[in-house]
Amino acid sequence: MCGIVGLHLRNPELQPRLGELLTTMLCEMQDRGADSAGVAVYGDPRMSPPGRTTVSLLETGTDAATLGDAVAAALGGPADVLAVGETLLVSAEADEDALLTACRAAAPDALVAGFGADLAVLKGVGHPRALADGWDLAKAQGWQGVGHTRMATESAVDASGAHPYAVGPGQCMVHNGSFSNHATVRRELVRNGVRFDSQNDTEVGARFVAHQLAEGRDVETALKELCTTLDGFYTLLVSNRDSFAVLRDAIACKPAVIAETDDWVAMASEYRALADLPGVENARIWEPEPEVVYAWTR
Repeated sequence: MCGIVGLHLRNPELQPRLGELLTTMLCEMQDRGADSAGVAVYGDPRMSPPGRTTVSLLETGTDAATLGDAVAAALGGPADVLAVGETLLVSAEADEDALLTACRAAAPDALVAGFGADLAVLKGVGHPRALADGWDLAKAQGWQGVGHTRMATESAVDASGAHPYAVGPGQCMVHNGSFSNHATVRRELVRNGVRFDSQNDTEVGARFVAHQLAEGRDVETALKELCTTLDGFYTLLVSNRDSFAVLRDAIACKPAVIAETDDWVAMASEYRALADLPGVENARIWEPEPEVVYAWTR
């Protein structure tokens, strides 16, 4: 049992409140899993400066200043590092491949928690409320946020097992449930050159979707392929900087609710995570149907 939350803001006037709203949603789900938690924030100008690529790193074994110098040397140009809790956010005016290569050269044992334009991924082990406070999440801004509270069932309780899994450029996935054939799908992806950071079944789903997108498929097609390839019971949310999509398996035994207004689209494992959103009393609210992809674009 885990908790999923996601918020896509259509009204720019709400963007300064993204972190406040996401914090409330995340903490409402903390009793669905308090082993670890994580969020992906799209559009916060402090954590992911506009016009720059940002790489989110965990377990670097060094401090922000030392990492910044090492990345700049490897990149051959300036790089800035911001510490948010235990996550170090590295940003530079460089393309994704160049900055990722520089970060891996500077901190070869670090965990890449996410990368891309306008994206910051924060995650860690501990109680969701304590983590959100440590990140000062309530002050975050942006147009979209995704969060997860985890009850570990498939892999170790560590940073590599925490969600979101942000394994493609600007992409992220959170998941409640389990993929029963994840080992088989993992072996196929490895044969196709995909690298993994954990033994978590969710990472298999995230890598599968990222692989589909890298081959030119859109999000809806990638998620339909996931339905036919991965077995199990699940509700999941996949996002990138411009889209937000929800999917449940054929049995739909893992809970989910979606709410939509002219100002926002939101989803959560339970309605109580949506209850404090502005204007929710006028929202269209429904439970997503099995194997139907619900997708929105910015």
